[in-house]
Amino acid sequence: MPLDPVTQVSGRAVFIPGADIDTDRIIPARFMKCVTFDGLGEFAFYDVRFNSETGEKTDHPLNDPRFEGASILLAGENFGCGSSREHAPQSLKKFGFNGVVAESFAEIFFGNSITLGMPCVIASSEDIRAIAALIESDPAAVLTLDLTEKKISIADTDFPVTIADHAHEALVSGKWDAIADLLEGLDAVKSRANALPYMAA
Repeated sequence: MPLDPVTQVSGRAVFIPGADIDTDRIIPARFMKCVTFDGLGEFAFYDVRFNSETGEKTDHPLNDPRFEGASILLAGENFGCGSSREHAPQSLKKFGFNGVVAESFAEIFFGNSITLGMPCVIASSEDIRAIAALIESDPAAVLTLDLTEKKISIADTDFPVTIADHAHEALVSGKWDAIADLLEGLDAVKSRANALPYMAA
């Protein structure tokens, strides 16, 4: 059966500046030895959030108490590039993020995020800078990502966003989890398999 449609995501936002933020920065490889994804959230951006020698927190935006609890991440171009580890979007989701806005995304990261029901939308660099400025001036401001209208609203201002048609359709129709979609058609799969001569026992 279809999952809950994802048509709108709202929450406070945090801006993580920089282009080409790769999956190893999002979740360092040494934390990928887990059997499940539970607990990955605490290691998101670990190597830039903590000093490797002292273990103390750095001045990374995710350590800024003004942005504690932010659930929408704002970033630059080519976000999620590098190795195709699904742990990267999983760690962001476990950290508490429900959506990502960037200038562009690495394709595999984008796909892995959509299968979590975590929309990744594209905004222009100018609009991202403007949104970041609004967040900086008022960290408590609520940002609403509206997939139906394909826009971001914050501080009485709207900004257009884009998202690939297939991802948009998957999210708003509740068909964003491929495994759940497959299980929904399990009877048809079994029927087709039984009709294949080479599947006969």
